[in-house]
Amino acid sequence: MASRGRPSAVIELSDDECATLNRWTRRQKSSQALALRSRIVLACAAGESNAAIAARLGCNPATVSKWRRRFAADRLEGLVDAPRSGAPRTISDDDVEAIIVETLETTPVDATHWTTRSLAARHDISHETVSQIWKAFGLKPWRQDEFKISPDPDLVEKIRDIVGLYMSPPVAAAVFAVDEKPQIQALKRSAPILPMLPTTPQRATHDYQRNGTIDLFAALEIATGTVITELRPTHTSAEFIKFLNKINREVPDDLDVHIILDNLSTHKTPQVKRWLQRHKRFHFHFTPTYGSWMNLVERWFSTLTTKQIQRSSYD
Repeated sequence: MASRGRPSAVIELSDDECATLNRWTRRQKSSQALALRSRIVLACAAGESNAAIAARLGCNPATVSKWRRRFAADRLEGLVDAPRSGAPRTISDDDVEAIIVETLETTPVDATHWTTRSLAARHDISHETVSQIWKAFGLKPWRQDEFKISPDPDLVEKIRDIVGLYMSPPVAAAVFAVDEKPQIQALKRSAPILPMLPTTPQRATHDYQRNGTIDLFAALEIATGTVITELRPTHTSAEFIKFLNKINREVPDDLDVHIILDNLSTHKTPQVKRWLQRHKRFHFHFTPTYGSWMNLVERWFSTLTTKQIQRSSYD
């Protein structure tokens, strides 16, 4: 008696197709649907019937028949889901352009910048739609960065001078980035610091007792990363000269000393200038106005603050 229904497509695999299907069944990043389709096609190529494959793999015989036909027609590409168009757009390109232009060029009457909800209410759309448009075009009205323009007339020359010291320091010379970190506070918390726990960060009391302040002088040698430090009660020009004397003692006499420092008035007093006249091997290089960030020792101060000072409690 002849069998009923549509005849099953015969599946024959090439070596490359067989290797790809086996890889899809084992690869961890393959979706479960793609792995099942690959197993179905491999079983079909082995000569199993649709019913037997469905019973062994735990799926419907109609599913087996579907992917047998799909593979016979389109081979490996037939097993991969085609991209879906999704729901039709409810907002036109003109609306998107209007939202972008309004975000960039206008502000609401009662605020300094638009929010997703205020702009959505103006255009009678959902705030999620506004959020998606902002995300697509990289707009973040709630953020504000800062910048500072240096009025230094010798800005370019000073930048070239300092970058040159960093990138190509003079021969037979030591280059130091020098600065002070004033008013370092020795704080004692009013209660012990509570340790970090799962889902809970380390906690410290807001109130504290101040055990005094101290000024830290530091000179970071660019070539080696060695830091010469000294603690002083203040950062006057007299204290600065004492720190320069310490640098002078620790650097070999046969080396010139180049000092990178900012424009603090303490660094330019007549006493400091007279000291420089007596120590000819010392050369000062000032950062541009509002450009103290170019002083590499600031990076060391930042690390010291975050790793040691900021979260400590001193008895």
